[in-house]
Amino acid sequence: MVQYDVLVVGGGTSGMMAAISAAENGAKKIALVEKNKILGRKLLVTGGGRCNVTNNRDKEEIIAHIPGNGRFLYSAFYQYDNYDIMNFFRSHGIALKEEDHGRMFPTTDKSRTIVNALSAILEKNNVALYTDAPVENILIEDNAAVGVLLKNGQELHADRVILSTGGRAMPRTGSTGDGYKWAKKAGHTLSPLYPTEVPIESNEEFIQNRTLQGLSLRDVRLSVLNKKGKEVIAHQMDMIFTHFGISGPAVLRCSMFVHTTMKKDNTDTVTMRLDAVPDQNKQELEQSIRSSMKSDGEKSIKNALKQLVPERYLLFGLNKNQLSEDMPLKQLTQNQIQALVHYLKDFQFQANGTLPIEKAFVTGGGVNTKEVNPKTMESKKTNHLYFTGEILDYNGYTGGYNITGAFITGRIAGMHAAESLLNKA
Repeated sequence: MVQYDVLVVGGGTSGMMAAISAAENGAKKIALVEKNKILGRKLLVTGGGRCNVTNNRDKEEIIAHIPGNGRFLYSAFYQYDNYDIMNFFRSHGIALKEEDHGRMFPTTDKSRTIVNALSAILEKNNVALYTDAPVENILIEDNAAVGVLLKNGQELHADRVILSTGGRAMPRTGSTGDGYKWAKKAGHTLSPLYPTEVPIESNEEFIQNRTLQGLSLRDVRLSVLNKKGKEVIAHQMDMIFTHFGISGPAVLRCSMFVHTTMKKDNTDTVTMRLDAVPDQNKQELEQSIRSSMKSDGEKSIKNALKQLVPERYLLFGLNKNQLSEDMPLKQLTQNQIQALVHYLKDFQFQANGTLPIEKAFVTGGGVNTKEVNPKTMESKKTNHLYFTGEILDYNGYTGGYNITGAFITGRIAGMHAAESLLNKA
C-alpha cells in the first residue's frame, strides 16, 4: 500500500495546479493520477492549440463571463485570481502576451509551452506521477476519502483526495465524466449535464436547404428569446450558418441559454433573433436606406444596399420579402422599406437545441456547488475530499474564462488540502 499526503485524480489544468499548490503549501508526499499516457491533453488543444491561459480583466468582469453559476467562485477569486495566474507563469519564466478581449497567451503561441512548464514544476516539487493509470473507484472509510483503487488493482491511499476529472465535453481528450459516479458515491447530487460553448441546431427550411450554409456575418447581435418573446441573452460577435444550424463566437456564447430557456419554458424549440446591423436602430437604418434612395435610387436594390450586409444575406432577405434584387432602389414603397428594415434588424428563427455534449467545448452542470465549501473546494458530504474544475457545476464562455476557473479552483483546493494537513499535525 502506498500512502500520500495529497492525491489528485486528473492531470488536466486544475489537477496539475492542485498538485503544485499542495506542494507549494507544505504537503510533502503528493501523487497525481492520470488515465491518459500524457498530462494536459485538453490543455494542449485549448485556444486553438495556443492555450488561452487566462483573461486580463477584473474579478467582476471575469465572473460575469462565467454565466453558469460563476458566483460560486467569488470566495476563490479573493484568495487567488487571474493576475496571480499570470504572475505564476511569469515567475516560472513563461512570457505572456495580451490579445483581443483580454485573452492572455504564451508568447510562443504554443499550448505545449504551458503543459511543459506545469510538468517541470510538478517534477521540481517531487510530485509522483501515475500516467496511463485509470481509476476504478474512490475509497471512502468512516465518511472520509482515503484514496483510490486503480483499474489494475493497485490501491493508492492519501490523507486528502482531490477530484479534478473534468466534465464530458471533448471526450477525445479523456474527459468522459468518470468523476461524476465517484462524486455520487461520496454523497453528492449532480445538476443535470448539458453542452455549452457548442453550435446550435435548427430545423428551419432555409437551414435544411443549406441556403445560407457557409455564410459568415461579422459583428452581428444574436439573441435568445423566451416563450414570452423577452430577450434572455444577447451577444454581439461573429457567426456563421452551417448545414445543421449556426456556429461561431456569438452562437457558442448563446448556446447554454438555448438549453436553460427550453428547460425553463418546457419547450422543444427556442426563438433566436438576429440583428445584422446592430450599430443602427430601426429609425436610423430606415433613414440610411432613404438617403441611398436619393443618391443611388437608379441602382438595383442589390447594388445599392450591398454595403449593409453580405450579398447572400441581403438576397435571402429580398427573397423572403418577395422583392426583386434587380428592382431599382427608388421604387421601394414605405411598407417594403419597413419590411426590409425588420428583416435586417429582427430576423427570427427557431432553434431546436445544440449539438451533443461530446461536440461541446465545455460541460454545463455537474457536482452541486451547494454541497462544496466555496472557500476551500472541500466536500460538505465527505471529509477530506475536494473538487476542482469542470466537474463542478459552473461554466464560462470561451476566451480564457473556463481555464481561469480551473486554475483557481485547483489552486484553492491544493492549498487548503495541504493547510488542513498541517493544521492537523
